[in-house]
Amino acid sequence: MSDFEEKKRLIIRNLQEVMGEEKLVEILKQRDVKIYWGTATTGRPHVAYFVPMSKIADFLKAGCEVTILFADLHAYLDNMKAPWDLLALRTEYYEAAIKAMLTSLEVPLEKLRFVRGTDYQLSKEFTLDVYRLSSVITEHDAKKAGAEVVKQVEYPVLSSLLYPGLQALDEEYLKVDAQFGGVDQRKIFTLAEKYLPRLGYAKRIHLMNPMVPGLTGGKMSASEEDSKIDLLDSPAVVKKKLKKAFCEPGNITENGILSFTKHVIFPLMKQDEVFKICRAEEHGGNVDYSKFEDLEQAYAKQEIHPGDLKASVEQVINKLLAPIHEIFKDSKLQELTKKAYPPAKKVAANAAVDEVTPAKLDIRVGRIVEVSRHPDADSLYVEKIDLGEEEPRVVVSGLVNYVPIEEMQNRNVVVLCNLKPAKMRGIESKGMVLCASIDEPKQVEPLLPPKDSQPGERIVVEDYDSGEPDDVLNPKKKIWEKLQVDLKTSADLFAVWQGNKLISKVSGNPVTTKSLINAPIK
Repeated sequence: MSDFEEKKRLIIRNLQEVMGEEKLVEILKQRDVKIYWGTATTGRPHVAYFVPMSKIADFLKAGCEVTILFADLHAYLDNMKAPWDLLALRTEYYEAAIKAMLTSLEVPLEKLRFVRGTDYQLSKEFTLDVYRLSSVITEHDAKKAGAEVVKQVEYPVLSSLLYPGLQALDEEYLKVDAQFGGVDQRKIFTLAEKYLPRLGYAKRIHLMNPMVPGLTGGKMSASEEDSKIDLLDSPAVVKKKLKKAFCEPGNITENGILSFTKHVIFPLMKQDEVFKICRAEEHGGNVDYSKFEDLEQAYAKQEIHPGDLKASVEQVINKLLAPIHEIFKDSKLQELTKKAYPPAKKVAANAAVDEVTPAKLDIRVGRIVEVSRHPDADSLYVEKIDLGEEEPRVVVSGLVNYVPIEEMQNRNVVVLCNLKPAKMRGIESKGMVLCASIDEPKQVEPLLPPKDSQPGERIVVEDYDSGEPDDVLNPKKKIWEKLQVDLKTSADLFAVWQGNKLISKVSGNPVTTKSLINAPIK
């Protein structure tokens, strides 16, 4: 294999998609490729960051010049999750953590540079280009581009529409040939390819990693505690989290443990190294794998037990984390960690607590006992819903165009019951039928209550089931609006809030949807 072919192999291996492969080949025949990867500096980096880091290791082995962008301005615009002073500290933490990860991977850093978004995104030139881009990009394209990355709400703030355009402009201002990211960034990459040439800038190459499942089966998320292993977690905590990880026998498609071996462990192995499955002699003894495909095939045939796979991956994770722990023994880095991610303040037992959690929501199973068209609005139904109360409640829902009236009659639904009553075209509505909803093409599906549930049965979010809900949600505090942005359907059709399932408080059975995946719940 020629030097050029080996570089290309390293760059594209394990990627889900490459947009602009011909251009990649053309550049590689002349010189090394310049690539950038960006990350918003919000939640703490966790072991899933080894997935992009292992690709960055590939890029560096292929001689690429790699820029890591700490997107602090993007982080600020993403619902303003953190103030500027905290973002500055978190950016420092990210740089220290990623340098430690690459050190753990034994990656040379000579051709690697770190850039903060605010180093150039607040310049006159960049600002003028934002205005130029705003004059050609449509609202539809901006909203569509951010659909997989920016939280989607019915009335988005302008910052969420700016976000994809800013990321597109980064390609020009960082002077790179290619941008690398997860396949969830594809719509942003497509927007960049469409609009950068309209400003007179070159179309870039786009390299996309597959989305790797988290340990609980969904996306590995910094906001879902059990789905991630923090870089500073002790071996005992790693063991505990891996023990709870979803790892179904024979399942090779939704398996975060197996995906970690594919996208981190095997790419990092040296030529003569193997991945060792450690097991007792009575279960076949240790077995070595030099190719992921062989391990995957063995797991699919259930020749490898999930417990043995977990134990073997646990050893590798602890080996990867050990150098990071050593680096973070430095007193300055320990202080930085505390300041960047301060522990939640403990509240005195007698102090008033007003934390916005799903426990505030009064969600119940209901049965529609009567339904009719709204006399003054073609798109609205007027339903009488049995919610286990003395009398059925009147609820108005905009479902005429999505659910035939005969399917609404005697239907079981999931209802948010403690919104402040509101008049809808003259009829007071005392609740909201919760639905999964997507905009393109417009589809709406009422959520499906848990199996065998009865009218009035409480629906709660896993791990947020203690206490009583508010009598009425205070509209001035926008409690529903703050919680709703994290309500969606999962890839396996469960209704979730930040990855935690909505379940019956009686049976523990989940709320589901018929067919819409990764759809906001409204």
